[in-house]
Amino acid sequence: MSYADRIFRQTCLDILQNGVRDDALTVRPHWEDGTPAHTIKKFGVVNRYDLAKEFPILTLRRTYWKSAVDELLWIWQKKSNNVHDLSSHIWDAWADENGSIGKAYGYQLGVKHHYPEGDMDQVDRVLYDLKHNPASRRILTNLYNFADLHEMALYPCAYSMTFNVSGDTLNAILNQRSQDMLAANNWNVVQYAVLVHMFAQVSGLKAGELVHVIADCHIYDRHIPIIERMLQEPEHPAPSFFIDPAVTDFYAFTRDSFRLENYVYSPFEDKIPIAI
Repeated sequence: MSYADRIFRQTCLDILQNGVRDDALTVRPHWEDGTPAHTIKKFGVVNRYDLAKEFPILTLRRTYWKSAVDELLWIWQKKSNNVHDLSSHIWDAWADENGSIGKAYGYQLGVKHHYPEGDMDQVDRVLYDLKHNPASRRILTNLYNFADLHEMALYPCAYSMTFNVSGDTLNAILNQRSQDMLAANNWNVVQYAVLVHMFAQVSGLKAGELVHVIADCHIYDRHIPIIERMLQEPEHPAPSFFIDPAVTDFYAFTRDSFRLENYVYSPFEDKIPIAI
């Protein structure tokens, strides 16, 4: 059994059995037909994944992890806010006529800030500190820039990463203000698990824990029957994760630098509507 499956199942069952519904509230998200997209939710969910033991990918259904990695590189490597730089179409609904999502995600990571060591953006600051100041308790990134929120097509959901070195091991906390459990949960977990592996390798460290903190952890109303069917699917062992050991430059990674061996998943093919 994949540990990611176990965590996903426990979280979804907790939401369905003990969650709070927002049917009586006015909500921003809506379905493609204009109907309000209501949810059932739990507040303050914390999940932990030991990346040294297992790669946290679902087997209850397929996670298109190569596309997840592509989006990760779009944000953290390219530091782009334009969907024309992205291979998939997952951001198209939030892009303007030029493909821009505004001053969001990759844009924020690419803004340079002044430090005594020189001008660096947020990613380069993390890389610098992991190599030169590994004992620092200030190694973090933040995409939630209040000054620029009015110019973002979507406020960042996964908005902050905190990195911490313990001995020769890199651990990290992913803070997320909002999480769509069916459409996005494992997608984000896979992305940031890969990111921790990337930062660890180029810094001469081992990948340790990824702690995922979710403020509003929810299941959309039209996703409930899909989740209930999905939870009946059989689980499979977690696959083995491979990262090209020859890559020592964070910006030299490509989507082909990673491989999953023996990724077996249930053939769950329900179409998932996306609330926007």
